[in-house]
Amino acid sequence: MASRLQSPSSINTFKHCKRKYYYQYIEKRPTSKSIHTVRGNIVHSTLEHFFDINIDKLSQDTVDRMFTMQLQQEFIKQWQSYDNDLRSLDMTNDQLKFYFEESLMMIMNWQKQFVARLRAKVSPLPLAFKELTPQRELELKSETHQVRGFIDAIETENGNVTIVDYKTNKRSDIKDSIKLQLSIYCLLYQEEFGNLPDNVAVFFLRDKQYTLPVHKDNVKDAMFEIEQIHMHTKMTEKMSDYEKNVTPLCKWKTGQCDFYDICKPF
Repeated sequence: MASRLQSPSSINTFKHCKRKYYYQYIEKRPTSKSIHTVRGNIVHSTLEHFFDINIDKLSQDTVDRMFTMQLQQEFIKQWQSYDNDLRSLDMTNDQLKFYFEESLMMIMNWQKQFVARLRAKVSPLPLAFKELTPQRELELKSETHQVRGFIDAIETENGNVTIVDYKTNKRSDIKDSIKLQLSIYCLLYQEEFGNLPDNVAVFFLRDKQYTLPVHKDNVKDAMFEIEQIHMHTKMTEKMSDYEKNVTPLCKWKTGQCDFYDICKPF
């Protein structure tokens, strides 16, 4: 069997529960939307389009007002564009209002920290803004390793390259799954541009950005995990070869795995 094109998400699913991987990526059973995935898309799109702002009149006096207006307008636009997805979640208006306000709060937190970086630059504000404008939503794909990823932002400042991933998680924990995701991004970046980035970072939007230096071991870790999933999926597509990993994440207080009813883990 040919290698299946993988992603950080599919590899982390495989590592967590091979049966879930089987249902989602081999049988291709549909998954349900959640408020967390929908609002994550909205927030990411808002930050992506923020940098399209016209900065011709940017000054110390106008920066806060301009950025607040731009981000709020873009957020509302993105929220409205996902109206069908939001309505499909069967949530009350009060619940949607809560997530609307919480998401906007995260965006304003990001703005506060971006403005602090902007003001710290010695360049005039319009030039400093251009210097801090990252590459956004960049898709990288490796034909060699049959893996691809979508990078939220690549920042280049003072000659240093940092891959940044935005997270709307409740806790600012850089879990192993996040570390693997970032390692895969390093591998993809190296294959695309011929060298490793200097840093990887996770911006927990409720909190702040956490930056880590990149080492060659990051790429080795990514290559190992990619090799493991390809070895397994090329060898077999029998459901019995994709064992269940029964944990509290199968079913919790407010929800359950998309495949709980067919998997019957308990």
